[in-house]
Amino acid sequence: MRRYGGRQDGAVELVVARNPDPESSLPYLIQVPLEGGLVFRAGGVWPRTKAIYVYPVDEWPADAEVVERTPVRSCVRRGAAIDLVLDRSRENRSQIVFTTARGRPAVFWQSQRTRKQARPGVRPSQARAGGIAELDIVVDSHERYAYRFADLPVRTSKKALPCGDYGVTYEGRLLAAVERKSLADLVSSLTGGKLKYTLGDLAALPRAALVVEDRYAEVFKNVYVRPGTVADGLAELQVHWPDVPIVFCDTRPLAEQWTYRYLAAAWRWAADADSVPGGPPLPMPAPPPGPTAADVRSWARSVGLDVPDRGRLRPEIWSAFLEAHS
Repeated sequence: MRRYGGRQDGAVELVVARNPDPESSLPYLIQVPLEGGLVFRAGGVWPRTKAIYVYPVDEWPADAEVVERTPVRSCVRRGAAIDLVLDRSRENRSQIVFTTARGRPAVFWQSQRTRKQARPGVRPSQARAGGIAELDIVVDSHERYAYRFADLPVRTSKKALPCGDYGVTYEGRLLAAVERKSLADLVSSLTGGKLKYTLGDLAALPRAALVVEDRYAEVFKNVYVRPGTVADGLAELQVHWPDVPIVFCDTRPLAEQWTYRYLAAAWRWAADADSVPGGPPLPMPAPPPGPTAADVRSWARSVGLDVPDRGRLRPEIWSAFLEAHS
């Protein structure tokens, strides 16, 4: 009999707990009230922004710390999916889908919103933007989970950008940049005051924009910050920096498509213009670090030179090392 974290009084609930296994990359456990209690390791407590990968396990650990119990209105298996409806007003409908990924069985927990984001109902165009055979896009070296620009005529390279996450250069200088934000990141950087400095840096470029991977309507569904505060803050920033548009795209693939076409249009504008205001030059990569005293001391001993165990090395030892490695 499978052990799980359900209540003993007969109430049907979705139970979420912390995964007590420190070696697991999935920090939570969920118990679905179906077939005696299905137990999964999960990457999150609810699929809010993207589908969550879950992994089925045999039993509910006895030392699991329960963090949430939610009454379930309906839990029904329909083919390769489990339809789960919770008894609450928001974030109440989801699916656990059994599928395959790269030829292997996989299970994902998704909501209507994340399913719509994965399949927005449109197919982004693969046509070349601005007639450019291959656009060189610089991706900021600090950007995590960067756009891949799949199926687009793009060649990417990584380098530290002075501002923005994606940019194009013209005659060795940064011409245009796009800053990418999820809605959660947009709201946190706005309320924390960081966003105004980001827009100020972008405004110093000849062309720049900020793209949001969500719909503007989602601003007014925020439950953590007053929607009016976010809307007013965005409007004030747009008035203060009118040359840096804030563009809402429904999904990440559409934001990626918009970023590609915006940067291509900026590069074409610069190529066709007689003169273009210069942006900042891209920083050169840092030189490789020089040898340390420990490196030189180890080399000197390997070739039979007498060096002390600690303290400064004699100048002739350094000269011999540099001559040997020139």
